[in-house]
This record gives sequence, structure tokens and C-alpha cells, in this order.
Amino acid sequence: MYRLLIIEDDKGIAEAIKIQAQMWDLEVKCVENFRNVMSEFAEFNPHIILLDIGLPFFNGYHWCSEIRKVSKVPIIFISSASDNMNIIMAMNMGADDFIAKPFDQSVLIAKLQAILRRTYDFSSSALVLEHRGAFLNTGDNTLTYNNEKISLSKNEFKILTILMNNKGKVVSREKLMEHLWETDSFVDENTLSVNVNRLRKRLESAGLENFITTKFGVGYLIES
Repeated sequence: MYRLLIIEDDKGIAEAIKIQAQMWDLEVKCVENFRNVMSEFAEFNPHIILLDIGLPFFNGYHWCSEIRKVSKVPIIFISSASDNMNIIMAMNMGADDFIAKPFDQSVLIAKLQAILRRTYDFSSSALVLEHRGAFLNTGDNTLTYNNEKISLSKNEFKILTILMNNKGKVVSREKLMEHLWETDSFVDENTLSVNVNRLRKRLESAGLENFITTKFGVGYLIES
């Protein structure tokens, strides 16, 4: 089931879209915290986004720009400010389409379905995992923090992925080693320690202190 995130502060419009989209088997979430849209985006991990321009605290252009730093998820602007300048600005910010309010719900759903088909029928969707404002993009093996994109090695990416997918839980050294090397043959445990320490240094240099916690004799975790 595809997931639709609605970033719209008019609750009447957002709820109407939600009801219609659910009738077409879309899982829908409406953003509630307009101060921190990115946390809800990362938690829900949508396949497509509907985004208004006029929002509390920060406008839609701001959030479009923030999302584009970590994800290529399709974004459709929905706004009554549909003059050419706003449409051009939205597309330049990374939007995939612009629909003027008021709009016909059936047209909106048709556009959503068309973009979803084009985007996901021919490629797998990439997950974005978030912790402490750091966004791990599984599509290109990068970590974005404070607007800085960090390219990760294969092992660094695998370590972060399994730890962030198990946030709040201790991942044993054995499970990490199996995940990293996918082999029954013996791998020196020091090799894992070297990889984790190297990753820690990269995270610390980016400003992410104590991102990974060691549970001595057990394994590692990212605390929730």
C-alpha cells in the first residue's frame, strides 16, 4: 500500500483528501506538527507528498527544499496561489506537479496514481531513516545532517541501517557481523570494532557525538 503524506494546515481540505485517498487504498497521514515537518516525514516515510505553500511557521517552499536534501519522493504542490511565479518557483524547488485550489478530488487522485505508477512501477522505493536530525537515505547510501551530505562506505551504511532499523534495541555483535559479511566463515571480532570505530569518528566529525552506544559484551544500539 502506498503512503501519502498531506502537509496542509486547512483541516477541512486535508481531511477531505484523506477520505478520498483512503477509498483508493492509499495509507494517509496529515502532518500535525508544522514546526517540525521533517520528523513526521521521516517517521511515516511516504511514497508521495501533497504540500501547500501557505503553512504555519515555515512555508511549503522551505519544507520542499528540506525534503529534497534527503529524498527524491514525489511532491505535488496544492495551492490557491497558482500564478505563474509560484508554479515556476515550486517546480524549481523540486516539485513534480502543481495543482491549483479549488480542485476536483477525482483529478487529484488521478494525478497521484499516475505519479505513483511512473515512480514506483519501474524502481524500488528508497527508505529514509531519521534519528537526532540525521537522515539516512537507503537509496544512495548517504547520511545528511545539518545540510551536509556524508557518503558512507558499504559497511558503514550497513551498520547504520541495522542500528537505525532497531532503534532503542541492542543489536548483538554476532547479528551485526552476520549482516555485514553474510558468511558462516570466521570473521575476527576486531574487524567489527574497527568498522564501528571508524563510523563513530565520521559521525563525530559531522557533529553527531555519542550517536552509537556500546553495550559491553553484548553489542551496540542507537538510543531512541
